[in-house]
Amino acid sequence: MKFPAPIQKGKLIKRYKRFLADIELDGKVITAHCANPGSMMGVKEEGANVWVSAAQNTNRKLKWDWQVIEVGAARICINTAIANPVVEAAITAGQISELKGYGSLRREVKYGQNSRIDILLENPSRPLCYVEVKNVTLSRQAKLAEFPDSPTVRGTKHLRELGDMVREGHRAVMFYLVNRDDCEGFELARDIDPNYAEEFAKAKDMGVEILVYRTQIKTEGINILPTPLLVI
Repeated sequence: MKFPAPIQKGKLIKRYKRFLADIELDGKVITAHCANPGSMMGVKEEGANVWVSAAQNTNRKLKWDWQVIEVGAARICINTAIANPVVEAAITAGQISELKGYGSLRREVKYGQNSRIDILLENPSRPLCYVEVKNVTLSRQAKLAEFPDSPTVRGTKHLRELGDMVREGHRAVMFYLVNRDDCEGFELARDIDPNYAEEFAKAKDMGVEILVYRTQIKTEGINILPTPLLVI
């Protein structure tokens, strides 16, 4: 999947108020939209190389979107809004073997308790397939990705609702998109959110499927690599 606009390299000055980031770009300081509600632990270091793109809506107050940060030799996409389109593109292209064989794909379909599923896959001859996507950026150990990077009541609710879909006879998938190119394994950050870890175990026991894939991040866009990551 290509970025919505060409990305440009800058230096991170600071991230603040959750959704704002001051960035040095071409000798000037710009304020970019930071589409990431998490703590961004380890991926918001001041002075790091970052990549931004111009906002598609020219009438928007913030004219730039922060997309990628470099941590050492790794590139990490911090924009959580990109995860769903990346996964959708991979499913449509038949790159996710576990999610092949569906005739239609819909986004943001209402389900559960006032929720919307990220992706709903449908085929008349198969149960509905509910796919919830999470953008993963945290890595506290070399080559190991973790989720979440902060307590997530909303994420815990999603696990519970996926379990409800399985109970109703549907298929449910929790898809963790490791949006960094330096990890080979994945595990839950149980110390950060024990409640999420507990709900994860319950959902898995109920039959919620767990998929973990890693991306390759280039200046022109993001692609999912074909081999799933090891879940630890």
